[in-house]
Amino acid sequence: MKKFIRFFILLVFAFVLKANAQDSSRLRISLLTCTPGNDLYSIFGHSAIRIVDSNNVNDLVFNYGTFNFNDEEFYIKFVKGKLNYFVSVQQTEDFIYSYTAEERGVTEQVLNLSEQEKNNIKRALIENLKEENKYYQYDFFYDNCTTRLRDIISKNKQPNPILPYVMPEKTRFRQAIHMYLNKSEQHWSKLGIDLLLGAKTDKIMSAEEQEFLPENLMNAFDHCTNQKLVSEKVQLSPPTFINQISKSLFTPNFCFWIFFSIVLFLSFVKNKFISIIASGLDFTILFFTGALGILFIFMWFGTDHIMTKNNYNILWALPTNLIAAFFIKSKLNFVRNYFVFITCFLSLVLICWNFLPQQLNVSLIPIILSLMVRSYCFISQKVNLK
Repeated sequence: MKKFIRFFILLVFAFVLKANAQDSSRLRISLLTCTPGNDLYSIFGHSAIRIVDSNNVNDLVFNYGTFNFNDEEFYIKFVKGKLNYFVSVQQTEDFIYSYTAEERGVTEQVLNLSEQEKNNIKRALIENLKEENKYYQYDFFYDNCTTRLRDIISKNKQPNPILPYVMPEKTRFRQAIHMYLNKSEQHWSKLGIDLLLGAKTDKIMSAEEQEFLPENLMNAFDHCTNQKLVSEKVQLSPPTFINQISKSLFTPNFCFWIFFSIVLFLSFVKNKFISIIASGLDFTILFFTGALGILFIFMWFGTDHIMTKNNYNILWALPTNLIAAFFIKSKLNFVRNYFVFITCFLSLVLICWNFLPQQLNVSLIPIILSLMVRSYCFISQKVNLK
């Protein structure tokens, strides 16, 4: 009996030694996914990596979504697409508290990693913390705080995880961001984004490209097809945020159709005072659309933003309108011919609306119609623009 007990103790001891030998790193690495907030900068959620190191008794979060807001050239760099983000580290307790204070949830996915894989990921993160490595040129769609984490994990996990589609396979970038903007009633933000983002945003996403959104990466990790990537999933902080934004009547679509109604009234009611107002309106429309066209050209050729190139909004926001705005009282033939061109060209744009390589925001239609009506009035001289 004593021999049996002695053998049993030795067997248990051997199992313990084997378990410790399998993973002596005492590291626990997790993907943290934070739910969206109400502000535009937080509306798509956030991702970070958590490392619990029992050997050194620390619990840290590595965050690739930080930037220096105090940079003197912050806004210039942001507009030109040259704003550098960097990786930072903080205590997990502080990280979770900041999201809890915003009533946003934090979900933890503990990753199923070997000792070597854990050590490699930790080394990669520490290497990125060095001053010469910490900065990177942020790109919302292709190189952001979420894709950086995916790439580090995938590079150091063997075999490399095969992550599936988590949205319908023919989903486009623009459709993906519209889902979040529509859900939070961000109609004006949606219009601004649709104005600035060009045809490249209407590209159909691959499974990998879908993972630029934090929630998509979380779901992809859950459903990894060639291995069990997540060993445990925990809700560290439940979302308590309730979107209290009331549905406003003053959406871009509503406001622009009201504007078009005013344009119609000013265009076809004969009155000297109204004609003066209409003349000022012509200048405003032409100047504003022309300025927008110049902005689109700048974002296309003058910045490093990938998605602002090939912007078909320039078809209705013609940069030449900015010059035409100062000739609305001119009797020169070339001015009249220009408005003939605008009327015909914008008609063609509306006819081809659903066939363009880029999905234009439908709330822009009344703006285009307003341009056409005022151009027609100039041509026919039904309104005194002199």
